[in-house]
Amino acid sequence: MNEILHAPGFLGTSANFAADATLIIMLITAALFSIGFYLARKENFEAHKWIQTLGALINLIMVLWLMVLPFRDFVVRDQGGPREAVFYLVTALHAITGLSATIFGLFVVLRGHKLMPKFLSFNNYKPFMRWAYGLYIAATTLGIFVYFVWFVVTGIPPTYG
Repeated sequence: MNEILHAPGFLGTSANFAADATLIIMLITAALFSIGFYLARKENFEAHKWIQTLGALINLIMVLWLMVLPFRDFVVRDQGGPREAVFYLVTALHAITGLSATIFGLFVVLRGHKLMPKFLSFNNYKPFMRWAYGLYIAATTLGIFVYFVWFVVTGIPPTYG
């Protein structure tokens, strides 16, 4: 599996296959969240709930599988660095926003499925869902900037040796 993930990417940048696949999958996930948002506006709440659940689960898997380790290795441990300040800045902003979106989004999804304790319940979902959607879209946008900075702009793209 490592050979495939660390093989050259398919988007024509210095990224590996894992980074290119992550970008595409996260764009698809953002599209799912947007479809879910649309379904809620059309009051198709059952489909909305399952689309948002799917998006949140895909997001969680991608964060835990393909984002945490590169952050640790290339930002915290600075493997292959040092790099330009923008590399660390945009990545840290993405990490903070993405972590917030993931935690808050999972909270909203779990609450929507009535899997949260009663004291964490709320009745008016709309502001919570809008905040979760906004955070996910902000994190996705910052993730595009991370990809661009890491694999297009930087003179030392992060790679696993």
